Amino acid sequence: MMVYLGGSVPGLICGWLVLKTTFWPDAGDQAATVKLWGFRGPIGAWVVIWGAFMMLLSGPFDNWWHNAYGLDVQIISPPHTVLALGIYAIGIGTLLFVVSWQNRASGTNYLPANLLVLFACGVLLTELSIFTTEFSYPNSQHGAGFYDVSCRTFPIYLIIAARISRIKWGATWASVVYFVIRTGMVWILPLFHSVPKLAPIYNPITHMAPPPFPLLLIVPALGIDVLMQARDPKGGFWADTRLAVLLGGAFFVLLVAVQWPFSEFLVLSPGSRNAFFAGDRMWGYFDEIGDWCTRFWDLDRTLGLKSALTAALLGGLAARIALWFSNWLAGVKR
Repeated sequence: MMVYLGGSVPGLICGWLVLKTTFWPDAGDQAATVKLWGFRGPIGAWVVIWGAFMMLLSGPFDNWWHNAYGLDVQIISPPHTVLALGIYAIGIGTLLFVVSWQNRASGTNYLPANLLVLFACGVLLTELSIFTTEFSYPNSQHGAGFYDVSCRTFPIYLIIAARISRIKWGATWASVVYFVIRTGMVWILPLFHSVPKLAPIYNPITHMAPPPFPLLLIVPALGIDVLMQARDPKGGFWADTRLAVLLGGAFFVLLVAVQWPFSEFLVLSPGSRNAFFAGDRMWGYFDEIGDWCTRFWDLDRTLGLKSALTAALLGGLAARIALWFSNWLAGVKR
């Protein structure tokens, strides 16, 4: 129900906005819109409407999938991919919507528009973290695969926040939004009673299982902000390319520096097995609790020189895409 609500509410709001700006516009409303099929609305509103349609479409597709093939064994199944596309479309559409407002804002609207841009980037960062959960358990954070996935995903919205926001330390503030949402999930979800009703039940929990404790992205986000503030803000193709290489390398180094020891605490220390860190509460009813819960996984690909360079290069590529997209967002006014 929450998934369908999350898809239908923004879709209905943006649908109403399109109808209003088409048939009952206020003075100057249509100047900040684009025309599609005879209707007028902001670019962001059109993207949100498409995302809402994809989210609602994923529901019956998911029911059919379960009836045909049984339970999902991974988060990313075909119907969940459709759902993820819809969720990201709503997030991107919202970002486009508030960025266009920020680029046109002045006076009393200046600060609210900027804060909403940072909030949208933080929400998109959170969405990325949810759909990469399978690769980012604390037990995976001593293997090269975790750093590959992290470096090619998380820098994107941190860098976008740092470049397009007119508030200083944009990447850091976006990482704070991510951290607050994720810790809220860790602390609030276990408060709700929940009993598994579908076999096999290996772990008879009586509460909703929270996600793992969030990554400490605030540290690499600070590094991104420092580098972005030290470089020429006007950029240019080659300047942005050099900056992207620095950003990718810095993100990787700082992520390893903070996440490697923190994952040791989460996996090995009894101090993590409590309501705050949820080290012993994140396992689902389908998990057979055993020694594997307090061991590191994926150590067949250790973090050596070659894998470290690969992760840093992936981070640089993600950073270059983020800088290009940020430059385009800076001109969005409709």
